Amino acid sequence: MIIGNRTFDVQNHTYVCGILNVTPDSFSDGGKWNGKDDALFHVEDMIRQGMDLLDIGGESTRPGYTLLSDEEEIERVVPVIQAVKERFDIPISLDTYKSQVAKEGILAGADLINDIWGLKYDNTMAEVIGKYQKPCCLMHNRKNKDYKDFVTDVLADLQETLDMAEKAGIPKDRILLDPGVGFAKSYEQNLQIIKAMDRLQELGCPVLLGCSRKSVIGLTLDLPVDQREEGTLTTTVMAVMKKVAFVRVHDVEKNVRAIKMAEAILNA
Repeated sequence: MIIGNRTFDVQNHTYVCGILNVTPDSFSDGGKWNGKDDALFHVEDMIRQGMDLLDIGGESTRPGYTLLSDEEEIERVVPVIQAVKERFDIPISLDTYKSQVAKEGILAGADLINDIWGLKYDNTMAEVIGKYQKPCCLMHNRKNKDYKDFVTDVLADLQETLDMAEKAGIPKDRILLDPGVGFAKSYEQNLQIIKAMDRLQELGCPVLLGCSRKSVIGLTLDLPVDQREEGTLTTTVMAVMKKVAFVRVHDVEKNVRAIKMAEAILNA
């Protein structure tokens, strides 16, 4: 899979997508990287630690988050995308579900659009991604938790997303699927979808898993957000075992090491 100027071997290796939240209210690191200099120092650190893909987000999507206007979100992310592109050779993912933000982000240099609504929030998002022929990560999400057969329903929802992508001319080989841990799922369902994350590959696309520091880990271990690294690393090792292509994480260095160790064992 080609993202930016890099080719990713999504069949044989698990890559690390580092998180850069330029938001005041993200659940884990809200406000920490709002300043451009702070953000760039953090990007430099993550690259040194082995990050393969950078995911920039301008709006928190934690429970109860504040909805931003397109203009506010663009003002947050575009200068950071431009600054990263000027200084570093790293593919950039833009975390947004709004087509206008996606368009401006792509024009600023974003290489991939990461849509937490799987094209279903903004009815012109698929059109924008298709027009610019950018790779995308499409996450499972829905407005209710009314499942009949949970994993089967998640797959059906994602197939609807893939049908929308095909209609908009987005090639399947440019799509990552995300099971949507923490979105429209109960605690038990979050555990189930992590266990079944490899099932998404049945739809013909590589998978990105985003579990880093999320509530499913906090609830399982009864730990606050700043003490969830071991839980995150466990999900990363399971992702390697299930041939998941990317993990989206806050602590790049520890996850790179965990992947290296797990792959060494599996390839022995």
